Amino acid sequence: MRPQVYLTIGELAARTGCTAEVIRYYEREGVIPKPLRRGTGRYRQYREADVERLSFLHRARKLSFTLPEVMELIALADKSPKRSGATVATIARSHLVRVESKLDQLAALRDELIRVIAECAGGNADGDCRMLGALSERT
Repeated sequence: MRPQVYLTIGELAARTGCTAEVIRYYEREGVIPKPLRRGTGRYRQYREADVERLSFLHRARKLSFTLPEVMELIALADKSPKRSGATVATIARSHLVRVESKLDQLAALRDELIRVIAECAGGNADGDCRMLGALSERT
């Protein structure tokens, strides 16, 4: 068995892509456990398990999972990873619905931008470019 290796908050931040302030925030919110404090300066000391949890958390947040959703997933994993598959699937399915809605909204925005580019490609604000014409009428 290898001896436990402890990381500073800076090392944890570097390994997970999170900032030190984000790590402190997650500690305050109870998403990650409070670290050990050792040594004369009582610096935070993190374990490899903290790297894994924070890496998962960071990836999930980048995928637009809400913090409560991520906390629920982590709680499920802590309780019983083998029996929580159906609940994880339910949370992921709910998230998928939101992602698909965002994709629909982005597609509509893309289509509108393509239309604006086509209308305004000539560079004039009168006639062909309705967006600029509408803006100039307001001023």
